[in-house]
Amino acid sequence: MRPRLTVDLYIEGILARNRSILSQAITLIESRLPTDRALAQRVLEGVLPYTGHSFRIGITGVPGVGKSTFIEAFGQHITSLGKTVAVLTVDPSSQRSGGSILGDKTRMETLSHNPLAYIRPSAAGGSLGGVAYRTREAMLLCEAAGFEVLLIETVGVGQSETLVHEMTDFFLLLMLAGAGDELQGIKKGIMEMADAIAITKADGPNRSVAERAVNEYQNALHLFPVAESGWTTRVVTCSALEKEGIENVWETMQRYESFTRQNGFFTKNRQNQNLDWLKSHIRQALEERFLNHPEIRAQWLAAERSVQAGEELPLSAAERLLNLFFT
Repeated sequence: MRPRLTVDLYIEGILARNRSILSQAITLIESRLPTDRALAQRVLEGVLPYTGHSFRIGITGVPGVGKSTFIEAFGQHITSLGKTVAVLTVDPSSQRSGGSILGDKTRMETLSHNPLAYIRPSAAGGSLGGVAYRTREAMLLCEAAGFEVLLIETVGVGQSETLVHEMTDFFLLLMLAGAGDELQGIKKGIMEMADAIAITKADGPNRSVAERAVNEYQNALHLFPVAESGWTTRVVTCSALEKEGIENVWETMQRYESFTRQNGFFTKNRQNQNLDWLKSHIRQALEERFLNHPEIRAQWLAAERSVQAGEELPLSAAERLLNLFFT
C-alpha cells in the first residue's frame, strides 16, 4: 500500500489539480481503516471551501443502452467547449470475492486520454444499490480539483438510481428504442426522477424507431405529476456512434440549470441533499459500529442460526442485539 501523505500535501495537491494526488485522496476516502477515515475527514474539511461549484449529472440506463459509449461522446463534447469533466463510475463488485472489473478506462479510452477529463472507476464494495460507499466525498474532491462538470454513472436500473438522484443536480435516463414495449421493464419511479430521457443509438434504421419512442415517452410523461423543480421532463434522441444529438442533450441540461437557478430550486435541492447525506452517513456509521462491536460479533452467528431455523422472530433477535449494543 502506498504511504499516506500529510493532510496539507493532500489539500495542496488537490487544489493544484494534481491528478495523482487526487486519485490517492479518493483511495484514502474509500478506505475502511479507522486511521485513514480520520485522515480523510481532515482532508475533506480542508477542501470544503473550494467545493460546490460544479454541475453534478447522474446518468443511468437499462443494461445494453450504451452508458459508457454515451459518456465518452458526451464528455468529449463538453471538453470541446473548454470545460473540464470528471467521470465517477461504479463497477459492480463480486459479492463473494469483493473483486471488481474496474474497466471503465478501457471502455472510455479516448476520453481517458483527454487532458480536460478525469475518469475514476470505484468498486461498489457491496454497498447498497451499487453506488460506491464514498461517492459523495469523491465528488467533493473532484470539485476542489476544479472540475466543472461531474458525471456519475450508475451500474444499472435499480436502487442505485434513487441514491444517485439524491446527490446530483440533473438526472439523465438513457433508453433504447425498438426493444419491444418501450415502457415495459422500466420503473415508473425512475422515469419520474428523470429530468431528461435520451433515446440512444438513434442512427441508421433505428432513427425512425427512436423518433416514435420519443412520442411514446412524452405521452407517458404527461400522466406524471409536475416535478418539484417545476421543470417538464424533456425526451430527446442521440447517437454516440454518429455524434448526433449530443449537443442537444447538453443544451437541455444547460436550460434546466438556468431554469432551476432562477426559481431557487437548484440551491434548495443542494441543501436538502446535504441533509440526506447527513442522515445517510449516520445510518452507515451506526451499522458499521453495530456489526463490528465485539459483543454483537460474539452473538451474531447464534442469532442468525436461530432466525434461519425459525426458532426466533427476526424482530425479537434484532431487538435483543440492539439492546445488547446500546447497553
